[in-house]
Amino acid sequence: MRICIFGAGAVGSHLAVRLALAGNDVSCVMRGPHLAAVKANGLTLRVGDAEFKAKVNVSDDPAALGAQDFVISTLKATGVAALATGLRPLLHEETAVVFAQNGIPWWYDIGLPKDHPPTPDLGFLDPGGALRAAVPKQRIIGGVIFSSNEVVAPGIVANLSPERNMLLAGECDDGGGERIAHLRAILEAAQIASAAVARIRETIWSKLLTNMSMSVLCLLTGQTARGVRDDPSLADVIPRMLDEANAVAQSCCPGVRRVTRSGPAPNHKPSILQDYELGRVMEIDTLVRAPAAFARAVDLSTPMLDFMAALAIQKAREKGLYPP
Repeated sequence: MRICIFGAGAVGSHLAVRLALAGNDVSCVMRGPHLAAVKANGLTLRVGDAEFKAKVNVSDDPAALGAQDFVISTLKATGVAALATGLRPLLHEETAVVFAQNGIPWWYDIGLPKDHPPTPDLGFLDPGGALRAAVPKQRIIGGVIFSSNEVVAPGIVANLSPERNMLLAGECDDGGGERIAHLRAILEAAQIASAAVARIRETIWSKLLTNMSMSVLCLLTGQTARGVRDDPSLADVIPRMLDEANAVAQSCCPGVRRVTRSGPAPNHKPSILQDYELGRVMEIDTLVRAPAAFARAVDLSTPMLDFMAALAIQKAREKGLYPP
């Protein structure tokens, strides 16, 4: 299969190596020193002491890569608008676009099942509607990725979660069919777990529950997820915060499993804290602002989450990582 990873940073580069080694024709849209190193030496994946190298086609110009069978966008939500202008050369009539990102996606209300509660206005996730114009419903596949990776040097990515690498996927209208089954088979063959999901929005909310609460708390404290969970000074804060997050998710997707303080907590910094420390624009809108909009839409009171959201936005703005 011809597969393009659009925005191949840490997560995307990991996927690219796995998919290429599984026999797929893999291309990557990337830029900067990472692009130059991969052009010269190929793309290297480190897993523990093992090292895997793959030859992939790379460019900062999508037009140089040709039409693909699947495009997997691993762009952060803050950069996904680049697809609106860069996607067209990668498409043939049946190309599907997989959006593997954190938080509420720009397409959330497209193909919404009839039994899903009404959604708030999410236009701020796609200013001007550029993505809606570029990616019609029939091309959209929702994706939720669970994988921790780091670009340790240009052209070299380390996978930090060898026991837990997943990309869960579903049609935006929750339909099944051959396309999703085919994608899942490709991912499984590349050692990326991809279990079947009945409702992709439930999966989105399941991950978002942690990101909108514990990950934001990591941002505010500078601690790892495990550090936050085990901090005695936060013992009373976390349950109240998670109660609010669970209530928001349940109001949208009653089938979402509740997240509790006793759940697993990896000893690493979540991406929102990494972005802050590296001076990268942060995914505030999809992880904080969008869930708050859902809460307001159903008149849910979420004082803990609102307070944390205000602090997170202020913290990001002070460093120039969130627009005024």
